[in-house]
Amino acid sequence: MSAQLNDLNNPESDVANWITPTWRAYLALTKPRIIELLLVTTIPTMFLAAGGFPELALVCWTLLGGTLAAGGANVLNCFLDRDIDALMHRTAHRPSATGQISGTKTILFGLVLSTLSVVALALTVNLLAAALAAFAIGFYVIGYTLLLKRRTSQNIVWGGAAGCMPVLIGWSAVTGSLSWAPVVLFLIVFFWTPPHYWPLSLRYKEDYAAAGVPMLPVTETPHEVAKQIIVYSWVMVATTLVLIPVANMNWLYSVVAVSSGALFIYEAYALRARVRKDLDELNPMRLFHWSITYLSLVFLAIGIDPFI
Repeated sequence: MSAQLNDLNNPESDVANWITPTWRAYLALTKPRIIELLLVTTIPTMFLAAGGFPELALVCWTLLGGTLAAGGANVLNCFLDRDIDALMHRTAHRPSATGQISGTKTILFGLVLSTLSVVALALTVNLLAAALAAFAIGFYVIGYTLLLKRRTSQNIVWGGAAGCMPVLIGWSAVTGSLSWAPVVLFLIVFFWTPPHYWPLSLRYKEDYAAAGVPMLPVTETPHEVAKQIIVYSWVMVATTLVLIPVANMNWLYSVVAVSSGALFIYEAYALRARVRKDLDELNPMRLFHWSITYLSLVFLAIGIDPFI
């Protein structure tokens, strides 16, 4: 009772109670965990491009622009996917799916973040970084969400290209140009995306099937999914090794790339072994979680290597 009286005597408490859940809802639309993963690849790339420490202000502005770009694209993705998100247990809680935030507000929020990202990068970094961010937003929203996701089982393969753009943005922020090294970094993330995401979609394939999204585990057998994961894992690891001569990497990166890559391939084969045994619990999330650690380790080595 005393708490209720305090609320009545303090109108600001009502405002606070409204702001907190609303703020969290808007933040949820940006998919912060995905943004964190994108930034993990951006900072080490900037260190490699600079051959050491880039200017702190440049790093901060690049991260701000990249965060706004990823957040804006994710918000627009939430709006376009609100119908299928509502049908899947993993995404049913999203504010766009529950109606906590209206479609109009979601669109405006996404457009504002996207515009701010391009403008901020253009004014504080360079035009190339801004153009790459604009392309990443457009490709993720239009190329992946609108054209690929609901039409082909290869959606995550090509759609994942948008998630590779932070390395190009980070490199161009430092050098003002692109070269073979950032292209190889792009390909590392590109080939990493399928074996990272397919275990997750294997775990939630019933959700995707119910929503009518043709993820590979929905359209193919677990045996085929495991096979494709192994293929992409080998190509990914091979690509990490290509970076050694292209970017003149030192021993630290080489050791990390080989050892962590070998463990990734081992986990991919372990998943296939569980599939072949027809186990009730395939535990695909084991590879999913390891893939995040793997990418973090590889790019951490990329960031440290220039100082050796």
